[in-house]
Parts: sequence; C-alpha cells; structure tokens
Amino acid sequence: MSWYLTVTDLKQWAYCPRVVFFSYCMPRLRPMTFKMEAGLEAHEDEKARERRRTGQLYGLTEADRIENVRIQSDTLGLSALIDLVLRQEDQVWPVEYKLSRRTGIASHFKLQLAAYGLLLEEAWSVRAPEGFLYSLVTRRAERVPLTTRLRNRVLSTVEEIREMVAEERLPPPIGKRARCVNCEFRRFCNDVF
Repeated sequence: MSWYLTVTDLKQWAYCPRVVFFSYCMPRLRPMTFKMEAGLEAHEDEKARERRRTGQLYGLTEADRIENVRIQSDTLGLSALIDLVLRQEDQVWPVEYKLSRRTGIASHFKLQLAAYGLLLEEAWSVRAPEGFLYSLVTRRAERVPLTTRLRNRVLSTVEEIREMVAEERLPPPIGKRARCVNCEFRRFCNDVF
C-alpha cells in the first residue's frame, strides 16, 4: 500500500465528505478550531481517569486494558490510533472517547468503531464483536455491535474515498447545514454559505 487512509478519515467522510476532500486534495489549508483543541485536551484528561477504572464501566471485569494502540493494515489500506482496547483472551473491544453531549450513537462513530474492529481482528487474530463509545461529558460507555453491515460499509467507504482523492473530485455539499457551523473548512464551501 503506497499510502494509508486513517480511520478518522472514514468517520469524517460519513459526517461530511468535503472534510476529507480538503484534507487530501488541499492539505495545507487545515486550521485548528477551538472544538478540536478542547477534544484533544479532554482525551488527555480522560486517560488519567481511565487508569483508575475497573472494567465494570464496560461490563467486562477481567479485561486487559491497552491504551493508545497504533495499528495499520496493508490489506485495508487503513491506519489508526485507538484510544483504548479491552482484551480478554481471543476477543477485543475498541473504545473511542468522544466529547459529545448527544444521546444515541451517530452512524459516523459506529463506522469508526467498526474500522477499529477490522484492524484489530486482522493484526491480532482476535474477534471484535462490539466496541464502546465513551462520552467524556456524561461519563457513560455505550456498547456498539460491529455488524456485518457496518464492516462492509467500512470497505466501501475506503473505496469511495480513494476514488475521490484519485480524481480530486469535490463531493456535493451535505444536506445537514447545521454540521457546517463549527467546521474548520466552512469558509471554503462557497456553495453552502
């Protein structure tokens, strides 16, 4: 594989494909927003708390905890930095921290966890039946089944992104304009605002 997409690219693509376009086709433009900085800071704070927790939060009393797992796959053409992986013998559960007040799990976060699961299964020869989304705001973990449908969506999304980058094709604007309000690339989408 000559270059790897990140799992974050897949998550961004599901949220707004234009973010991925600007990241790859106009890479020197990416500004850092307050929301991005706050998320990075909250992740660091959570790592200290995570070390003191038991597995009860996730319903896994005997799981090993592995923080900041860097992983990549030539087969998938993906790389990732996973916040936390819980492991019991031949099973793993990726955990993603999110600075979000939303209830319910958005589809782009489910896609991110499914990609983590595929990467872990390939690299560690284990099963990843589920993942967890942990809210840094509510301090709750929500279980996400890593279904066949989600896994297939990971594979098709990788293909879609690679085609877009190869063609340098600007994706159409998303229908949910509320997502544009805090976007670091919003000033480049002249057909939206």
